[in-house]
Amino acid sequence: MTPCPTMHLLLLFPSFPAATPPAPVKMADRPVPVAEKRLMDVKLGELPRWLAGRNWSPNGLVGGVLGGYDRYYNKYINVKKGGIGGVAMFVFGYVVLSYVWDYEHLKHDRWRKYH
Repeated sequence: MTPCPTMHLLLLFPSFPAATPPAPVKMADRPVPVAEKRLMDVKLGELPRWLAGRNWSPNGLVGGVLGGYDRYYNKYINVKKGGIGGVAMFVFGYVVLSYVWDYEHLKHDRWRKYH
């Protein structure tokens, strides 16, 4: 078993500060199960376990959409001093989604050099 690297420093430099013991674990430091984390807190390696822990029933999907809507509404729309950001984000998402839905139709309307 090899000695700790700080032990060598302590022998060479007696005034070198000793290693501090680890901090005690608090309530907030306890690990959260992957299934209870929010999507933005899930790491890429944990994504399959997080998806497996989701409720894929129709009621679960509706609950997820309504929860996302509530978070969006309370963060961007239902504020004291709001700006155009929340509404602009919604309109931009609608434009992108409608373009994706109509892309197959729109790509046939392009100008073509050879007919």
